[in-house]
Amino acid sequence: MKKMNYQKYAGYPAVDITARSWPDKTITKAPIWCSVDLRDGNQALPVPMSVEEKVSMFQLLVSVGFKEIEVGFPSASATEYAFVRRLIKDNLIPDDVTIQVLTQSREHLIRKTFDAISGAKKAIVHLYNSTSRLQRDIVFRKDKEEIKAIAVEGTKLVRLLKEQSGNAGIRFEYSPESFTGTELDYALDVCHAVMDTWGASADAKIILNLPSTVEMSLPNIYADRIEWFCGNIKDRDSVLISVHAHNDRGTAVATAELALLAGADRIEGALFGNGERCGNMDIVIMALNMFSQGVDPELDFSDLPRVREVYRRCTRMDIHPRHPYAGDLVYTAFSGSHQDAISKGMKANLLLSDGLWAVPYLPIDPQDVGCTYEAIVRINSQSGKGGMAYVLEKDFGLQIPKWMQSDFAEAVQAVADTTGEELTSEQIHELFHSEYVKLKEPVTLKKCHFSWDDEDLLRCDEEATVISCIVQMKEREFSFEARGNGPLDAFVKGFIKESGLEFSVDEYAEHAIGHSARALAIAYIKIGSADGRVSYGAGIDSNISLASIKATVSALNRLP
Repeated sequence: MKKMNYQKYAGYPAVDITARSWPDKTITKAPIWCSVDLRDGNQALPVPMSVEEKVSMFQLLVSVGFKEIEVGFPSASATEYAFVRRLIKDNLIPDDVTIQVLTQSREHLIRKTFDAISGAKKAIVHLYNSTSRLQRDIVFRKDKEEIKAIAVEGTKLVRLLKEQSGNAGIRFEYSPESFTGTELDYALDVCHAVMDTWGASADAKIILNLPSTVEMSLPNIYADRIEWFCGNIKDRDSVLISVHAHNDRGTAVATAELALLAGADRIEGALFGNGERCGNMDIVIMALNMFSQGVDPELDFSDLPRVREVYRRCTRMDIHPRHPYAGDLVYTAFSGSHQDAISKGMKANLLLSDGLWAVPYLPIDPQDVGCTYEAIVRINSQSGKGGMAYVLEKDFGLQIPKWMQSDFAEAVQAVADTTGEELTSEQIHELFHSEYVKLKEPVTLKKCHFSWDDEDLLRCDEEATVISCIVQMKEREFSFEARGNGPLDAFVKGFIKESGLEFSVDEYAEHAIGHSARALAIAYIKIGSADGRVSYGAGIDSNISLASIKATVSALNRLP
């Protein structure tokens, strides 16, 4: 086996922090959320959103409950600028929503940004410049003081333009971009300089956004960096610590969650993790993680199908079928053991008095996010008897007894193995009928009549039922009359005597299909022959007695 050249990479440095507190904390309330779908998400799309698509996405984000939404980089393109102006001129921004606009720390871009937000009641101007060692040395070829000066000069201009605008609704956010590639003490130094330049105070907080621009470490190390920063920043009550995690290592949600434990106040992210490279932190996952723990996420994802539809239409991006909470298959079980546990859990959950959700393999109730129970159990060759029984009961009201489920499961799996495809509930229902209910050979019940030969209704005569039948068995037709303690008992006795085939009824179950007075009845039966063979049958009729006799004929026709 060829070895990968892992030696060309160095481990990410740990943080020199003692008595860290975040491992002992729990998330008990929602952070301040900021959606970056219209900026970070949009810039990562092969086909960026049009102004109209951006408006649709903005309205979706508002309806979900976001109070801070980064709407774009208005100095970067005409479309971005036009969209921001559209929001403001058409009064599309609710009074309780603050738009956020991104700009590099360059004079002409900052001035263009202020032109774009003119007339907005509330806006966050998000200034950034890269502070990482690699960017300093390779991209900008500037030393630490020169990079810090870029941040300070940009902050001065933003402050000046805010004062000139007279708009008290303008707030300020600063990001030392590539924070994960920046020395902690230097990132702190730059942020202190920005705070001093802005004049941050408890009454006019500055947002310091500490992005995992490229995810480079374990989530716990990022959490250590956030706790160290929160513990060393001056005038902590003058700042809101924000985090913006990317998913290069596939752990952006964990990174953001641990950062929240470590002292962060605010989370930036995107729906379904859209963003450059491996994407931004997925706000849907993080919010519903909180929801699943009994914490109000203060975002409304109770109609995920609608959120998915707008997202797909506006971004032209798909959502993985196994995406947590939102994927088409996440509430679906194909595995037999999972199906059995879910089926039992759904029934048991109805009996719980505390109202808490408790169903195996389903961390939340699908209905809480706008999904139905229709596809919880789906059948393929990996499925088990419990799953097939669940589908038939849920969709068609057939309650196959446990002792019969394995027999039907073999029939279903044989079809699934042959086709190699998933079976729909309709196909399973039809297979049940063809396997048990519709059988006509080698035994056919041509006529059946029974009566109760007992004038004393209070007397329980075990031979009170009289049955007369005409039966076709292969080429032979015969009739019989027999007595028993019920129609089924009388039929079995008469058939055995006339046909010479010895068998016993080993299991029996019945129920109505539906709840009306005109509902059909279904009977299930298991018989055993004198030579050890076993067979199962089912019969359906408006008369339960006749259904039981049909079930017996079905079992006789399936007798191996």
